[in-house]
Amino acid sequence: MTKAEIVAEIANKTGIEKTTVQTTVEAFMDTIKNSMTNGENVYLRGFGSFTIKKRAEKTGRNISKNTTIIIPAHNIPAFKPAKTFVNEVKDNVIVK
Repeated sequence: MTKAEIVAEIANKTGIEKTTVQTTVEAFMDTIKNSMTNGENVYLRGFGSFTIKKRAEKTGRNISKNTTIIIPAHNIPAFKPAKTFVNEVKDNVIVK
């Protein structure tokens, strides 16, 4: 499902104009990105958590040049779904 499909689905269910829904969805995503950029995790009860995972420094290999490189420590965004979300997906997924 794409962002456009999400916007259309919300607009159909709520009766709100697509442009308003699109602005709201984009503001929601920007808020999550800005919070995580500032080092804050985002918790949505019943949906999941957007967290920041820290990756330690490690040694990698460039196979084509046969050299080793140091990959510096860095942070990456991660999403962990809530248990209720996981259980609902497990029980109700329809394979197309």
